[in-house]
Amino acid sequence: MNIPSYPSRLLETAVNEFAKLPGVGRKTALRFVLHLLRQEKGESAMLGESILELIRNVRYCHSCNNISDTETCSICSDSSRQHHQVCVVENIRDILAIENTQQYRGVYHVLGGIISPMDGIGPSDLNIRSLEEKLSAGRVNEIILALSTTMEGDTTNFYLYRKFSSYPVKITILARGVSIGDELEFTDEVTLGRSILNRTPYIIPK
Repeated sequence: MNIPSYPSRLLETAVNEFAKLPGVGRKTALRFVLHLLRQEKGESAMLGESILELIRNVRYCHSCNNISDTETCSICSDSSRQHHQVCVVENIRDILAIENTQQYRGVYHVLGGIISPMDGIGPSDLNIRSLEEKLSAGRVNEIILALSTTMEGDTTNFYLYRKFSSYPVKITILARGVSIGDELEFTDEVTLGRSILNRTPYIIPK
C-alpha cells in the first residue's frame, strides 16, 4: 500500500498521530486533521488543551479504579449508594453503560481487563488485589460479575468465583438477557438493565 506524500511535515506528523487511535485509518486521520485546520485557531487549541489537561490531571479512584477528577470518584463518594454491593466490570466504558440503565445503585470495581492467555493477560495483570482487600475487611456482601459474555469474560468469572468463594459473600452474575459473545457497552440499556435486576447466583459451568 502506497503511503501518500504530504505537502507538510507537520501535517504528516498530525495524521500519523491520529491514525494511532482505535478504528482510525489514515484517510480518516487526514480528514480529522484537515477539519481542525479549517476551524478557528482558538477552537482547535481548546481540543489540544483539553487533551493535555486530561493527561496531566486525570486520576483513578483509589477505591474502584474509575476515572475521576478527585481521589475518590463521584460514585464511591455518594453516601446514597449501596457500598456493600460491588459490580465487577472490565473497564470504565462498562460503568457508563450500566449507569445509563439507572437500575443499579451499588458501587463498582474496575478490573482493567479480563483474563486472555492469547493476549498474554493473566490474573496478575488485573486489579484484583484491592477487591480482595474489601472482602477481607468485611465491607462487601455481594459481588456482581458484570463481564462480557465471551470466552475470556467467562474465564475471568470462573477465576474470580474460585478465588472469592471462601468469603461470606454472595456472588451473582448478570442474567443472560445479554447475548453470548456481546460486549456490555454495545448492549441496549433496557436489556442491560433487566440483566442487572434479574441477576442470578453464579454457578460453576460444567
